[in-house]
Amino acid sequence: MSIILFILGIIMFIGLVVLHELGHAIVASRNGVKVEEFGIGFPPKAWGKRLKNGTFFSINWLPLGGFVRLKGEHDAAEGPGTYGGATTWVKTKILLAGVMVNWLTAVLIFTVIAAAGMPKIFPNQFTIPADTNIVSGPVTVAEVTKDSPAQKAGLATGDQITGVNGQQISQAQQLIDVAKANAGKQVSLQYTRDGQSKQANATLNTSAGTQGYLGIAPAQQQLQRSTWSAPIVGAGVTVQFTYETLKGLWQTITQVSQAKFAEAGENVAGPVGIFSILKTSSDIGFLPVLFLIGVISLTLAVMNILPIPALDGGRLFVTLIYRALKRPLTKRREEAIQAAGFMFLILLVVLVTVADVGRFFR
Repeated sequence: MSIILFILGIIMFIGLVVLHELGHAIVASRNGVKVEEFGIGFPPKAWGKRLKNGTFFSINWLPLGGFVRLKGEHDAAEGPGTYGGATTWVKTKILLAGVMVNWLTAVLIFTVIAAAGMPKIFPNQFTIPADTNIVSGPVTVAEVTKDSPAQKAGLATGDQITGVNGQQISQAQQLIDVAKANAGKQVSLQYTRDGQSKQANATLNTSAGTQGYLGIAPAQQQLQRSTWSAPIVGAGVTVQFTYETLKGLWQTITQVSQAKFAEAGENVAGPVGIFSILKTSSDIGFLPVLFLIGVISLTLAVMNILPIPALDGGRLFVTLIYRALKRPLTKRREEAIQAAGFMFLILLVVLVTVADVGRFFR
């Protein structure tokens, strides 16, 4: 089941990029800018078809998201149906459309999670008290110590402990107390894995030592469940996460400016880190995977609005600067600026990936 959830998580992650590009395409088309091609994945092309509206739709072999190609994409382009020939307001709407799609996707995902049970991440997390029911999640195995009774019994990360010797377990502290009371004895463990009930026998350690009596790190989240207020909570949590993401970015930039590279590296995650977190989430269940996808969607929105060339916000920033200076943004100049921004992003991805790999091996 965890493998299926992991694959599903990857598909949803790729889907976030496709939705982002679809936002650009829809707004461009509705404002008179011709969409020449909309692709899922990146070339080489696997399959393609010309749609009735003239857009070429393609599915490509490299499953790394998607892209949209507009007619006359450079700011200096002229003529009907071109991006360059559109007004500054239309260009602004096109560039920010992807950001808004990702942000609204996060709102939708967090709305679903609010109805199912929102994990409490912040001490002052947004909620509607009159419509909030606090429930405890299952007692989940967050970590299994090597050569411990739990590992010998076959327990794994993500298993949900439901009972010991037939006694129902509903709280993490209850599991700790029962294990202590049966120190040195053989106990029968009831647990669920991938929705299936299982049972195993384990001889507990005689003392807590470094492993504990059972040898697991139990985890249990307090979930905030909403009904009619779920959409409000979804939007409120998204706003709160947006603020916290921007605050975290500012902290990272400050640490980099002070040459505190190790501390800055702990605040960010690249492709390796994302896949590692996704794998851990898929071991626990569908809602943690969905929650992670919501956070990633919000992060894509926040990152793309930053004034960094090669990103949507950076491209809009450059356009507005040249408009304010009343200077023409030539094709050559725009390509040079975007290329510099792209190289910066590649360097950033490489550095973050190195930090991810370092964390992985640690």
